[in-house]
Amino acid sequence: MSMTRLPDYVVRRPSGFYRSTNPGTKLVVAALEVLAAFLLPGWIGPAVVLAAVLATAAVARRLRGLATFGLAASPIVGSILLVNLFLLPGASDPIARLGPLAPTWSGLWFGLQTVARLLAFSSAIALVYLTTTVDDLLADLSRRGLGRRAIFVVGAAVQMVPLTIERAGEILDAQRARGMDTEGRIWRRARGVLPLAGPVVFGALTEVEERTMALEARAFSAPGRKTLLRVPRNGRIDRFLLWAALLALVALVGIRVAGRLG
Repeated sequence: MSMTRLPDYVVRRPSGFYRSTNPGTKLVVAALEVLAAFLLPGWIGPAVVLAAVLATAAVARRLRGLATFGLAASPIVGSILLVNLFLLPGASDPIARLGPLAPTWSGLWFGLQTVARLLAFSSAIALVYLTTTVDDLLADLSRRGLGRRAIFVVGAAVQMVPLTIERAGEILDAQRARGMDTEGRIWRRARGVLPLAGPVVFGALTEVEERTMALEARAFSAPGRKTLLRVPRNGRIDRFLLWAALLALVALVGIRVAGRLG
């Protein structure tokens, strides 16, 4: 008699520092880092958050993945720098004159600071994504009492981007196999966007319907609490980090509000 093999996400557990930390704890730490990046004045917030994120990523061996996220953000980083460099309102300290345009030192400084804040909070969120499996995150949310529909929405949102990229790659390969030219000059690539966008959108809608039917077949709407096959670790260190991050978050918001009121 053969025994049913349990799925890998039940058998395998993450190993190493931070990857094995409770997903809820990592979310709270990331929320603290996001708020610190925006609420702490000047360069203090971005510098502290980036240093903490890079150190954690180095220990968790996720620096390469974090660098990939940084490269993906390069277009928006460039646009922020250009807009602030040339169009910052009230700036009156030009670096040079380039015809009708005049880049300013104030715009450059403000743009660099904005980019630092953007990279700080986005890298904090990216690190959680790189070190947390979706199954662990959803299991921990279910353990904490979050409703099934809310858990489904969170899981669908987290998985939407990688699934869409995978689906787009499959459709692109299929179109190439049918003779569509998707390489070469930019106008040829632009011409292949519409045939790619249609199947991606309709495929996503079809997948939602199929997933809904599969969930209903597995008693998604049935009353009662689900039995979790795997519960993420939630030891003393995880609880200590959770409460420390919560207290630091409340203190940070309180100090910022008190400073504004004063």
